[in-house]
Amino acid sequence: MSTIGVRTATWLVTDLDGTLVGRDLRIVQRNLGALRRFTEAGGEVLLATGRGEDSALPYYRELALSTPAILYNGARVVDLSTGTVLRRRCLNAAAWARLTLLFGDLPEGVDPVVFSDGHAHVRVETRTLRDYARRDGIELVRVASWGALPFDGIIKVMLICERPGLIDPVERMAAGTVPGVTLVRSEDTYLEVLPDGATKGTALRELAAARGVPMSRIAAIGDNPNDIDMVQAAGLGAAVGDGHPGVLAAADVVVGACASGAVADLVDRVLP
Repeated sequence: MSTIGVRTATWLVTDLDGTLVGRDLRIVQRNLGALRRFTEAGGEVLLATGRGEDSALPYYRELALSTPAILYNGARVVDLSTGTVLRRRCLNAAAWARLTLLFGDLPEGVDPVVFSDGHAHVRVETRTLRDYARRDGIELVRVASWGALPFDGIIKVMLICERPGLIDPVERMAAGTVPGVTLVRSEDTYLEVLPDGATKGTALRELAAARGVPMSRIAAIGDNPNDIDMVQAAGLGAAVGDGHPGVLAAADVVVGACASGAVADLVDRVLP
């Protein structure tokens, strides 16, 4: 808990979906006012999300940010005000080759989305994929074959399941087939295959070191397993009250539910 009247965090790092943003895909109104109060007190707000540039940009603009954004669950750090890529990781060629083979063995109801060159690529468009694209505000680009994509430019792959019961067997398949990658769950139906070592926590540590911000001066908040290492890395790690049990167990503090203004609760702790 912070000392009364003293801002105890230089950076406040927040996940988007299920944390800052509610089910209606809008920033929870109470969070907007709290983050404005935090920046007016001299703090900086950073986004850390599984979304890419186009999908995160509307929220970045609504918050009037000028800070780097951690995107693709840590595979990229981008200055969204200019589009400049500050840090990037891509899947290695061997992992990408193994993934293309895995795609042919995926159970029915599991569809891959491949992110490269700023686009989300698919072979076919299913209802599940269209629902995902609508939620994230992105356009799906169909490709004739996975071989048409640059083997050295794959940012991440999402394996999207039409129901939660599919994600456990799909994760076992991926873990046993594709070495040299990081696997994270960003929703109960989303398994993300990321470059080796690419996580929100790793990206945050690297960015903080580059900017000279001690981890002890960073507060971070999230709700899903892909947020766990970021929450653990921060000096004050917070879990959204209705988030995944793993995040609640990893956090220093548990705040309110997303819809009630979880991020605002964290601001109240670091800026009384």
